Amino acid sequence: MQINETIIVSAQQMRDIEARIFAAGMPVAALMEKAAGLCFRKIQTLYPQEQFSLVGVLVGSGHNGGDALVVARELHFAGYEVKVYCPFDKQKELTTCHRNYAASLGISFVDTIDSLKNCELIIDGLFGFGLTRSLSGKIAEIVDLINSWQKPIVSIDLPSGINTDTGEALGTAIKATHTLCLGLWKRAFFQDQALEYIGEAVRLDFGIPVSNIEAVTVQQINNTLAKQFLPLSRPLLTHKYQQGHLLLVCGSARYAGAAILNGLGARASGVGMLSIAVPESIKYLLISQLPEALVIGCPETAQGAIASLPLSESDFTRFDTIACGSGLTTDAVTVVQQILKIESPLVLDADALNIIAKFSQPLTLRPNIVLTPHLGEFKRLFPEIDISNGDRIEAVKQAAKHSNSIILLKGARTAIAYPDSSIWVIPESTPALARGGSGDVLTGLIGGLLASANNLGKLQTYVATAAWWHAQAGLKAAAERTQLGVDARTLSEYLIKIL
Repeated sequence: MQINETIIVSAQQMRDIEARIFAAGMPVAALMEKAAGLCFRKIQTLYPQEQFSLVGVLVGSGHNGGDALVVARELHFAGYEVKVYCPFDKQKELTTCHRNYAASLGISFVDTIDSLKNCELIIDGLFGFGLTRSLSGKIAEIVDLINSWQKPIVSIDLPSGINTDTGEALGTAIKATHTLCLGLWKRAFFQDQALEYIGEAVRLDFGIPVSNIEAVTVQQINNTLAKQFLPLSRPLLTHKYQQGHLLLVCGSARYAGAAILNGLGARASGVGMLSIAVPESIKYLLISQLPEALVIGCPETAQGAIASLPLSESDFTRFDTIACGSGLTTDAVTVVQQILKIESPLVLDADALNIIAKFSQPLTLRPNIVLTPHLGEFKRLFPEIDISNGDRIEAVKQAAKHSNSIILLKGARTAIAYPDSSIWVIPESTPALARGGSGDVLTGLIGGLLASANNLGKLQTYVATAAWWHAQAGLKAAAERTQLGVDARTLSEYLIKIL
């Protein structure tokens, strides 16, 4: 896979990359022709002329509008009937040239947006990347009207009205059926709040030199980790204690199921040894569900939470990784305090996060601790970080830096950040995972994978790999059973089908 496929850029980074391309001698007009030509060919494939013969094209004043005009021209040559609407009086010089040439070909330029209402397909070329001002007045009315038609819409680079970095709709935004991302993935494509506007995303590679990409700060997308790192290889001569030992600290009388799902996620990782510490009252339930696990019954509170861990300091040295929090309840404060003193890699989820959120702020942990919050838990853990604009990528980056730990922020596009400011983003998932227990499976999977890979020295890589693996299992299960058929136990069973 090319490096172009595995990175995300901000608006400023894309500007810097384009500036380097143009400074090296690439004519702007040539790059526009190349990028827009790719758009035309993709549109022709997605929406063949036999089925979508009448196409409306929205043209902005900048180079995104120029791209749209090149697309309009090529669609015209391919036999489509094309109508162009431009709501702006002034345009950039190159865009004006394409407009004049399109008009000379007899392409219809219409004066009102209503003239596009009978079109079978709309091409959105109003605004490209870098938009920061909110849409208002006439433009906002046009966008809302187009959305109300509920016709197929293809946006060039980004849906008009979407902030390139945060993914937020700036007042309003086009709700595209397809978005053709030009060159490099923009951050908006991996922000949860942009997904309802982007539709199906396709990246069109117009050939950016690797040297120009490497010259700017880039963020990787976890897109091929499983192929590279899964399954974990094992030597011919080995035994269970050499394949990792994971301790899960989880469950309560009220949330016994969370402990079971934790264990099922860990089981799928292939970890050599699995120990599970739970309240004494649910010990035999765990044994019946996970017979291969070493289940440790713990003293419990009157409410059925773990009161303390019956393990000595030397006992903890047996575990390569410890995962804590699923179904624990917030009564287990002393348990979490005890766990945090252990030097092994830790995975903290659910109630462990709710407990440490009450500790002194800001949090200062260590690089081998993984926190796996959803958005609500994230806000409690990091109240000093403003995430009101929906920029999850920047927020998780700040959280990892401030806390000196690994942060996995769950969502439709899960983002994982590390203290060194590197970031991985899971590029696809499914709403089928929006069910109770999915996160418990993920915590067990992360813990098991980290324990198994502990000696490989790739802690950061395997956190992202586990998240990718979890998402892929959800996608496969949803494809075979529908989104409504993916309960947490089923999800755990599909994990092994990904390898």
